[in-house]
Amino acid sequence: MSIQWFPGHMTKAKRLLLDQLRWVDVVIELGDARLPESSRNPLLQEMLGDKPKIVILNKSDLADPIQTELWVNVLRKVSPVLAVSAATGAGVGKIVPTLERLMADKIEKWAAKGIRARAIRVMVVGIPNCGKSSLVNNLIGSAKAKTGNKPGVTRGNQWIRIHDKVELLDTPGLLWPKFEDPEVGIKLGTAGAIRDEVLNLEELSIWLLAWLKQYYPDSLKRYTENVQDLDLEGIGRKRGCLVKGGQVDILKAAQIFIREFRAGSLGRFTLDHIEEKSRKEEDNSFESDITNEHSGIERDAQN
Repeated sequence: MSIQWFPGHMTKAKRLLLDQLRWVDVVIELGDARLPESSRNPLLQEMLGDKPKIVILNKSDLADPIQTELWVNVLRKVSPVLAVSAATGAGVGKIVPTLERLMADKIEKWAAKGIRARAIRVMVVGIPNCGKSSLVNNLIGSAKAKTGNKPGVTRGNQWIRIHDKVELLDTPGLLWPKFEDPEVGIKLGTAGAIRDEVLNLEELSIWLLAWLKQYYPDSLKRYTENVQDLDLEGIGRKRGCLVKGGQVDILKAAQIFIREFRAGSLGRFTLDHIEEKSRKEEDNSFESDITNEHSGIERDAQN
């Protein structure tokens, strides 16, 4: 299954982001705690350059807490990292103090130059449906930013005062034109970052079912005790997705299964396992060594 989704408004969002980045002091890069790596747009990494940044992993209430802690420890080696939940408010109170600490040296330099301190200008960037607007609403304590449970709700950029010392620019969700690793697209689709209308939910559910059997088999016992033999038909029968003749509506079963996963009804999961990252890095290192070795052999043969 190959998934790609880059609607036209994202090209405009990219141009707006680049244009307004120069007015910003700090960037909040918002990711999905269930996808600490796959939800981070490589396009943004290039666009942001060396701009001061905080990585915030939202929806931590839906993610595996052990995996979240491991990922925070890895990611904080590069920049400050917070795991939060805009839905419950957990960890959100740490954001403004972290911004102030990150800007402390710059504010001190302003004061030394006789420049009166102004509000810290912050931009929030991230992929669609990672909870940007919900986080902003939590920070300001009201629903001034439009929210929705579908990717792509925020289409225009808006400055919002979230604190007497912080102004925040909310931006539309931005994906990248091509997922080099097909599994990244699958994971983004599973988590809800890509519109269901462009997805094959049956194939997505089959992938998710196999993944849960491997990493979190106990989560599937709500459907049957015989987890390893469970398929979409079994889920459909358990959920009453029957049509005339007693047949199972497989599409409806897939929709219910995906919905229950996204809502956290099956449990707390992290689709990017830190162990997978380590394994892939080892594989890439091995492939690189093999390539270098072959190149050396070819050079020696030519000489």
